Amino acid sequence: MSDTIERIKCLIIGSGPAGYTAAIYAARADLKPVMYTGMEPGGQLTTTTEVDNFPGYPEGIDGPTMMVQLQQQAERFGTEVRIGMVTAVDFNTEKGGIHKVTVDNSTQIEAESVIISTGATAKYLGIPSEQRLRGGGVSACAVCDGFFYKGQDVAIVGAGDTAAEEATYLANICSSVTMLVRKDYMRASKAMQHRVENTSNIRVMYNTEVDEVLGEQVVEGLRMVNNQTGEKEEISITGIFIAIGHTPNTSVFKGQIDMDETGYIITKAKTTHTNIPGVFASGDVQDKDYRQAITAAGTGCMAALDAERYLATIETSAEVSA
Repeated sequence: MSDTIERIKCLIIGSGPAGYTAAIYAARADLKPVMYTGMEPGGQLTTTTEVDNFPGYPEGIDGPTMMVQLQQQAERFGTEVRIGMVTAVDFNTEKGGIHKVTVDNSTQIEAESVIISTGATAKYLGIPSEQRLRGGGVSACAVCDGFFYKGQDVAIVGAGDTAAEEATYLANICSSVTMLVRKDYMRASKAMQHRVENTSNIRVMYNTEVDEVLGEQVVEGLRMVNNQTGEKEEISITGIFIAIGHTPNTSVFKGQIDMDETGYIITKAKTTHTNIPGVFASGDVQDKDYRQAITAAGTGCMAALDAERYLATIETSAEVSA
């Protein structure tokens, strides 16, 4: 069996901006990286129509095209990109140990280093009209997409700090912001609640949920429902932002690696090192604060450099022992 198991110097799990940037740097460092794309090749950006805030694209670029170009750049330097899903891991806790990874429940791989870039998935409401209009006015990132609704009327769904922060961000560039809060109170900190309350063009609707997102090709309006009285109200908007949280894609690593209470991988200080020697984490899988393509790419670079330095120390130790 051991003769049939492939040995990889640097395995990258996930194919968003973090994974591809890690691949570019790892390949240029001659680590011969192999990447498994996961269920959503390209990550969240493949569902984004326009990216205007990534440096180097003065006219902007659509998300899928950007991810294709990142893949081409990684492959240009020798990254092997494979379609597949990591379904199990057995990380070695010893420095220099070999990590065992299973792909698609069947393929066994051994890796000297692993870079986890599996990202996080935005939570949506799950109603058909919302799903149909994703990319057509329905967004899960106000910082990413709010600019496109400058001077327009928008809505935001959520009650936590992120929702409050994004509501005030939108209020600075949009004509009005209607904030839907499912309960009769906000979960956000008092400071964030005060910011919302003191912003004149934010209207907070308590005990209110989305009944239907209106529009055929793009968002044209919103039908809200009061979950206490059943009363419905329609408003005209051009965009709706869902701010009810993200789920890090880390379930396969649970019990193997240190995470916080919400499932984000914990990295050490200002590095991408995890608690497992030779295993690194980059992108949204370890970042619940910024969640931007450019910050993900930055940590992807860091992970590749950390992996390169780690492998160099292992090789040096082996030479000394020999």
